[in-house]
Amino acid sequence: MSEVHVLGIRHHGPGSARSVAEALDELRPDLVLIEGAPELDELTDLAGDPDMVPPVAALVYASESPRLSSFYPVASFSPEWVAMRWAARNGSQQRFLDLPAVNALAIAQGIAEERERRLAEATAPGADQPEEVDEAADAPANGAEAGADERARRAPSDPITALAAAAGYDDPERWWEDAVEQRTDSVLDRFAAIRESIAELRADETDPDSPILDGGALHIDALSDPVGEAMTAVREAAMRKVLRQAIKDGHQRIVVVCGAWHAPALDPATFPPVAKDNRLLKGLPKVKAAAAWVPWTASRLSYESGYGAGVSSPGWYRHLFDHWAAGFDHDVAMSWLIRVARALRQQGIDASTASVVEATRLASTLASLRGRPSAGLSELDDSALSILADGNPIPLRLVHDDLVVGRELGAVPERAPLVPLAADLAAAQRATRLKPTAAVQTVTLDLRTPGGLARSILLHRLVLLGIGWGSPTYAGRTTGTFKESWQLEWVPELAVAVVEASLFGTTVASAASAKAAELAREATSLRDLSELISRCLTAELPVHDVVQTLADRSAVNTDVAGLLGAVEPLAQVTRYGTVRGVDTTEVNTVLRAIVARGCVGLPMAGVGIDEESAAALVKAVDAAHAGLTLIEDDALLGQWYSALGVVAARDQVPGRLAGRATRMLLDAERVDRDEVGRRMGTWLSPVLDPVDSAGWLDGFLAGSAIILIHDPGLLALVDGWVAGVATEAFEDLLPLLRRTFTQFAKPERKMIGEQVSTGAREDDVRGDWDLAAAAPGIGAVARMLGWEAA
Repeated sequence: MSEVHVLGIRHHGPGSARSVAEALDELRPDLVLIEGAPELDELTDLAGDPDMVPPVAALVYASESPRLSSFYPVASFSPEWVAMRWAARNGSQQRFLDLPAVNALAIAQGIAEERERRLAEATAPGADQPEEVDEAADAPANGAEAGADERARRAPSDPITALAAAAGYDDPERWWEDAVEQRTDSVLDRFAAIRESIAELRADETDPDSPILDGGALHIDALSDPVGEAMTAVREAAMRKVLRQAIKDGHQRIVVVCGAWHAPALDPATFPPVAKDNRLLKGLPKVKAAAAWVPWTASRLSYESGYGAGVSSPGWYRHLFDHWAAGFDHDVAMSWLIRVARALRQQGIDASTASVVEATRLASTLASLRGRPSAGLSELDDSALSILADGNPIPLRLVHDDLVVGRELGAVPERAPLVPLAADLAAAQRATRLKPTAAVQTVTLDLRTPGGLARSILLHRLVLLGIGWGSPTYAGRTTGTFKESWQLEWVPELAVAVVEASLFGTTVASAASAKAAELAREATSLRDLSELISRCLTAELPVHDVVQTLADRSAVNTDVAGLLGAVEPLAQVTRYGTVRGVDTTEVNTVLRAIVARGCVGLPMAGVGIDEESAAALVKAVDAAHAGLTLIEDDALLGQWYSALGVVAARDQVPGRLAGRATRMLLDAERVDRDEVGRRMGTWLSPVLDPVDSAGWLDGFLAGSAIILIHDPGLLALVDGWVAGVATEAFEDLLPLLRRTFTQFAKPERKMIGEQVSTGAREDDVRGDWDLAAAAPGIGAVARMLGWEAA
C-alpha cells in the first residue's frame, strides 16, 4: 500500500521551502510529485546540475505558436525548487502533476479566440451597445465585506496570504514563521494543520460546470478565470490522475508538493470516483507543446504566471532562506541591516556600525510592541528609515531594487534542451562577448574594429527578429559615424521571442534573412521597403531580393508621396554604407530610378489636392530633400531642384507646398532673395484667399524664423500682409498663424516682435550706402577684430 503525504505550500515562500526540506528529510520518499505541467518531466534531470543557477523558469509553449506559452519560475527559496534539488541529490524519482500543457495552452487559445470574436461582434456596425453597469451600486456597502470577498476570490491563487490576512498579518511569510515554524510539533503535523485550514475554506464548494458544452465546444465563461472553480476542478482532476498512476506503479512513499489550495483535493482518502474526474478531462482540446529551461530574474518573480503567487520582496525572501538554511535564525535582522548599511555607503551615504546596532534594537522593540516574536521586513524598513536614513525615505529608495527585489539573473546548463536558434544565439553571445544581464547596461561599439562590428551585426539581426535585447541609443559626441551606442537588458520574456523567431530558421543569420523576406512581402509602402533595406544592410543580410521587390513596386507606383518617402532611407544607406563596408551599388541604382520618377511626377502631384493630401506630400518632400542633400550627388540634386522650381512657380498647387519648395530653392541658392520677395508678395496679395496665403507662409518658414530676422524686407512684407487682412478673415487665420509662429524659438519670436514694433520697413534698411565714406570705419573695426584688410 502506497503512503502518500501532501505538502501544501505557498509558491515562492521561503518558510514553505524550509518546511518542505524538513519534511523530505524525515519522510525520505521514493517519488516526489511537484505541481507543474507533466511536460516538464523531461527537464527534471537538470535540477541537480551545478550549472543550473536559480532563478530559472520552466517554459512550456505551443510548438506551432510559441507566443502561446506559460512560465513556471523558481528561485532558490521556492519550495518546488527545494523539492527538485532534494530528489536529485537523494536519487528519488520526481515528476510533475497538473493539467498537461497540451490542454492548458489549447484552452487559453480557445478563450483568446472567443474573446476576439465577441469583441468583433460588439464593435461591429449596428451592434447593440452593452448596458452601463453602476459599479457603485453593485459594490458592497461595507468596505470590510468587500475586502473579505477579494481575499476569498484570490484564495485559490495564494491561500497562505488569505490565512495570514485572516489572522491580521500583512506579510504571509511572517505569519508562516509565527504560526508554523515556531510550533514545536512535527513538521508533518504543521502541513496537516494547513491542509485542514484550506479544507475549511473550501467546505462550501459545489460541483463546477462542465468545461465542455453539449455541442463539444469549450465552456469559455466557466474556464476564463484561471483560478475559478471550473478551471481548478479540471486541474485537480488531472493531478489526481497522475497521483493514481503513481500509486498504481507501486511507489511505496510518495510526497506531493503543491499549492496549499489543492492539498485537500489530493488526499487519496477523499478522492472522487475516477469516472467523475474522467468526465472533467474528456474532450479537452489539444495543441502540440514543448518545454525548456530559461534564465529568470529576481524582479520577474513578482509576476503572477505559472506558479501564480508573485512575491514583491524576492531579495528579502532569499536572505531569509539563506539564513535559515545555514542555521542562523537569530542573525536575520542584524545581517539584513548590515547589507542595507553597506548599500547606503556605496551610494555615498554615511551609515556607521553603531547605527546598525541601534537599528537592530529598534526593529526588535517594534516587533515586541506589535506582538510578533521577531522582526520582519516592515520593522526593519521602519528602523532603517529612522536610524540609518534619518527619516528621509529617498536614500532607501536608491537601494530598494538591489536589496529588497534583487538583480540576479539565473543560468541554465549548456546541455539544457534549447531550440536550435537559442543555441546559436548563445554561441554568438559568447563569441562576441556580449553577456546577457538583468541590469540595464549601455555599450558603445566601434564599427572600425572586428569585435565592434560583429556585436553591431548581432544586435541588428536580433532587432529584425523582434528579440528586443538591445535598442539603439544616442552615442554622444563622436568624431564620425563609426560608433553605435546600445542599451541592453535581458528580460526572461525574450526566451519566448527566441522560440517564436525559431520558426524562421535555426541560426540567427538564417532566421533574420527569412524574417526580412517575410517583412518585404508584407510591406505596404515603398518607405517600409527602403527602411527594410537599410536594416538588412546594417545586419549584413542579403538585400538583393528586397531591392528587387522595391524596384518592381516602384516601377508601377503612381503615388508620388510614396516614391519620395522611400528616398531618405535609401540615401542614408548610400551615404553611410561605406562605414560598414557594404556594397550599395544595387541600392544606388534603385535610388536614382525612384528619384527620377518622383521628380517627374511631383509638379502634377500637387495640383488639385486637399489640405490633408498636401500635408502628406509636403512631409514626403521634406524627407526626400533631407536624403538628397545628405548624399550630395550633383546629378540627383539637379533633377530635384528642377522639379522644385516648377512646383514653386505654379499657382495651382497648395500654398504650403509652393512655399516649402521656394524655401528649399532659396536655401540652396537656386533662387535669389529678390525673386523670393516677388513670390512672397504675390502669394500674400490681398486678392488671394488668406488661407492659401497663410499656407504658403507656413511652408516657406517651416519652423525657422532666421530668414525673417535677417531679411527685414521679407519681414515687412509679412507684417504688411497681416495688417491688411480683414478682421473676419483674421479670426479664421489666427490658428494657422499661431501654429506657424509657435514653432519658432522664444528668442526668435521676441526678435521678430521687436523689429515689427519699431516699424522697420524695407525702405528703412535698403538705402544706398556710401562705401567710400565708410571705408575708414570699416577698416578700424576689421583691425579690432583681427581681420586682415582685403
